[in-house]
This record gives sequence, structure tokens and C-alpha cells, in this order.
Amino acid sequence: MEMAMTFVYPPPPSILLNTMSVVGLAALAQIGWSEVRGNHLKYSKFASSSSSASPKPQKHRFGSFSSRIGMLLLYTPAFLAAAASFFLLPSDDLRFLLLKSALALHFLKRIFEVMFIHKYSGEMAVDSAFIITSSYFSSTVLMLYSQSFTLGLTEPDLDLKLLGIVMFVVGIVGNLYHHVLLAKLRNEEGGKKVYKIPKGGLFNTVICPHYLFEIIVFWSFFMVSQTIYSFSFAMGTTFYLIGRSYATRRWYLSKFDDFPKHIKALIPFVF
Repeated sequence: MEMAMTFVYPPPPSILLNTMSVVGLAALAQIGWSEVRGNHLKYSKFASSSSSASPKPQKHRFGSFSSRIGMLLLYTPAFLAAAASFFLLPSDDLRFLLLKSALALHFLKRIFEVMFIHKYSGEMAVDSAFIITSSYFSSTVLMLYSQSFTLGLTEPDLDLKLLGIVMFVVGIVGNLYHHVLLAKLRNEEGGKKVYKIPKGGLFNTVICPHYLFEIIVFWSFFMVSQTIYSFSFAMGTTFYLIGRSYATRRWYLSKFDDFPKHIKALIPFVF
């Protein structure tokens, strides 16, 4: 614990935050493991996929949205929470300001992509949308709430703010670039729902580089904030996207006989 305190603030005096640090990490890790096992959150190419228990495509128990509406619902509450924090939690603390800005910019970028970049033709299950929306919104609120407890405390011995800023820029630009490459595949098919093997950028080495850069963004939140909760959520997001990327690579292998075997799921040349 003493070693950990060199790069994170002490645990906050909040039962809620300390509990959610554990519960959130465990929940995201479990969802990631479910992806590996074939039980997917129902969006994107897995919107109507079967589960490991049922080989037939499943109907959405609670209905579905169009993918564009569903995606807007995922990101808008979290963006509004981050934007509102500038007024509800005013502070001249640099670290707090950086965290607010990074969260707001990240979710604003995602909304921009939904509106102007991504091409949609499918649907998203209501229950999956609820899970993801709740996760993004609650994690944004709790990261900001956790940061409020650090005001006036001694900074950690190892200051990671600058590294966090660099990682945020790399992550958000890399994520956007690879989302544009994916959107161009739809443009080539006139917007129709025709899947191809993505090419260009890191798609030549991994099938989910956009997930890799999203992980970098969430670790940048931790680097900027250096709280236990932000560390927990970054770790949980990593576990989930590892599972989702593994499932995505497996999907491509099942759909394309010519899928290059050297292309990994998430980390170039490794996984």
C-alpha cells in the first residue's frame, strides 16, 4: 500500500467510492469474460448474435433502438455530466480541470462520431444500451466525485499528469482515425451493411485498434487524476475490451476464410 501511494492519492473517506471501485472492476471483468464465452452485449456486429447456450439468433427481450439512437444514448448522459461538472464542481485545481476537460472532450468526440462519421444500419438491444450507458455515466460522475476528495491533499510522489495529457491526445486521435477507416468501408459499399476485413493504420496488425486507443484514453484519465477509482475503472475497461476484441477476432475468423492469421485482436504481435 505504501508503494501504491507513490502514484495514487489515498483512498477517499467514502464507502460509495471504495465499494464501487471493487464492484465496478469486478462487473466489467465479468462482462469481458462473458464476451470471451460468447455471451455478448448486443450492439454492432453482435446485435443479433446467438449465445453459447443458444445457437439461434436471439430476439431482444426488452426491445431495441436503431444503432444511431442507441449510441447517442450511450454517450450523451456522460458528456452532460462532465460538462455540468464545470458549473457544479467549480475549482481552480489544475488536475481537476484536466480531468473535467478530458472526460467532456472524450464523450463529445464520441457524439460527433455518431452524428457525422459512423455509418449505421443495425440495432442495439435496450438492455445492453442501459448497461453501457449506466457504466459510462456512473463512472464519469464517480471519477469527478473521487477527484473532489483530493483537493487540498499532498500530490502523489510520482506526478503522472503530463504523461496523462500525452496519452489522452494519442488515444483520442488514434481512436478517431481508426473509426474513420471503418466508416470508409461502409462508404465503399454505398452505406450498405456489408462487412469487410478492415485495412490501414493498425488494422494491418490488429482487428480492434480503435479499442486499443480507447483503452489508452481511459488510462489517461487515471494518469491525470491518479485516484483509486479511476485506476479501477481503467482496469475494468481494459478487461472488458480485451474480451470484446477477442470475440471480434473470432467473429472475423468465422466469417472470412481469407482472414490473415497474423492479425491479432488488440495488441500488435502479442494478443
